[in-house]
Amino acid sequence: MEQIERIKQMEQRLERAAAAVMKLSAALDQYEAAQKDIKVLDEYYGSDEWKQDFADDEAGSLPADLKRGVLSEDGIWNLLSDARELDTRITELSSRYDHLERMSVAELLQHISDEDRLVAEAVAKVLPRIESLVEAIEQRMKQGGRLFYVGAGTSGRLGVLDASELPPTFGVSEDWVIGVIAGGDRALRHAVERAEDSAEQGWKDLQAYHPSANDTVIGIAASGTTPYVVGAVREAKKNGLLTGCITNNPQTPLAKAVDYPVEVIVGPEFVTGSTRMKSGTAQKMVLNMISTSLMIRMGRVKGNRMVKMQLTNNKLVDRGTRMLQEMLGLSYDEARQRLLKSGGVDKAIKG
Repeated sequence: MEQIERIKQMEQRLERAAAAVMKLSAALDQYEAAQKDIKVLDEYYGSDEWKQDFADDEAGSLPADLKRGVLSEDGIWNLLSDARELDTRITELSSRYDHLERMSVAELLQHISDEDRLVAEAVAKVLPRIESLVEAIEQRMKQGGRLFYVGAGTSGRLGVLDASELPPTFGVSEDWVIGVIAGGDRALRHAVERAEDSAEQGWKDLQAYHPSANDTVIGIAASGTTPYVVGAVREAKKNGLLTGCITNNPQTPLAKAVDYPVEVIVGPEFVTGSTRMKSGTAQKMVLNMISTSLMIRMGRVKGNRMVKMQLTNNKLVDRGTRMLQEMLGLSYDEARQRLLKSGGVDKAIKG
């Protein structure tokens, strides 16, 4: 019976693989045709022929069946930009898996786990880019600069999360690393309709913090096309701020708009287009790396200890007490008393 069940599972996997190959083949055919169309359109819209056709269209002298068929310059840009995204919007490609609703819980969990393993590999490939970004931010922060994360939806929430964890963990002020999300604090718990669609609002929201040339803005967007985020980093760069980004597609408007792009390509999501999954996990990993490295470089860690952490609950008081026991050779009660009197591990060590 076990052998029969294994054979059945293999057959099912082969069926899914065959279906995936068929979908991939069709997608490749469409892609190749689209690339040919883009080449023809590029040539046409760069020619004198288009200029005459557009003028005739505007004048109403084209045949009725061709009227409004010739695009304006803005229309050309939008059309070709959308078409070129066929080969860059990896986050929107169809999942490697299908018929998810037919899978058992064990199958779902295994496949999600298999996909998640790809995330760490993708992050490892861009470590040099993350390094360059961190080193550039460090120079600014040592001159009094701040770090801003700007995002929408999942990406915005991850930025706010990372920023909000730094004060209790490393004892920094709340205005040193700041998360800005499209739609404001309400968007942390509720979807705010069309909040991410304004290319001007991101920079407007940053104005509340009076950004300066020593500050850094990191835009976070899986797609790399979110207007709120792209607009914010473009204006930040124009105003002399250092800019970086974390995205999950290659060659995006967001990456092209910043000084230090970090493109973590994790592939299609398990649930097609659900970038809260692998893309979100990759973003969180990179944010952890950026903020933790910066805090260490800015002197907020001693050895491997969070000696600057805020004593905001009993767990952290206990952790700080045990740090002092180990570092100073005190009893638990002596260490606790010294910690509470000084108000922090770092201060207790210095006496």
